[in-house]
Amino acid sequence: MRLLLAEDDPDLAHSLRLSLADAGYAVDLARDGEEAAFLGETEPYDVVVLDLGLPVLDGVSVLRRWRASGMTAPVLILTARDGWAEKVAGFDAGGDDYLTKPFNMPELLARLRALLRRAAGRASASLASGDLVLDPGAALVTLAGQPVRLTSLEYRLLHYLMMHAGRVVSRTDLVEHLYDQDFDRDSNTMEVIIARLRKKIGADRILTQRGLGYRLADPAGAG
Repeated sequence: MRLLLAEDDPDLAHSLRLSLADAGYAVDLARDGEEAAFLGETEPYDVVVLDLGLPVLDGVSVLRRWRASGMTAPVLILTARDGWAEKVAGFDAGGDDYLTKPFNMPELLARLRALLRRAAGRASASLASGDLVLDPGAALVTLAGQPVRLTSLEYRLLHYLMMHAGRVVSRTDLVEHLYDQDFDRDSNTMEVIIARLRKKIGADRILTQRGLGYRLADPAGAG
């Protein structure tokens, strides 16, 4: 999953970026509101963490620009402890949830998972395709009850495919949602990761739709 982090405090931004990457997100960082607004309008994000107290352009104005431009990704807003009026303005501008600083990282991650579930129309915390199960909270994948060891990139790819089960996902879509903006999009890394993942979960679980992309399938089901 690709995430935009808009935070101007360098220490907090560094800490959040590391923790979010460890949790399986591809993270782009914006250090002011103008940069955040531009990235949100031009890049496809699955979820956003937005500090409302950004320099250059405040977070509420950023949110309004995003929603006016048609950006639909769920947004978790960060506010100061006494910023109740800011919270209200953030919700009215299009925010989906909020956290008050200081906060615990496990709570932020849990709220992000909940936002992603709601955006995908899912109620269950875990994702399943037959006997293949992915638990985002534990970052754990099991196949027939046995744990499957995946690299960070393999996990991100499988997570995205399982979040969009039943749909054909194009290679371009995968690249745009699995990697940050510095990734070399001309490389063949995606094909290599898919080949490795097929070896671990079964070649018949990730189907290639020629000229279209890839689709997750349950070999024991209808496909």
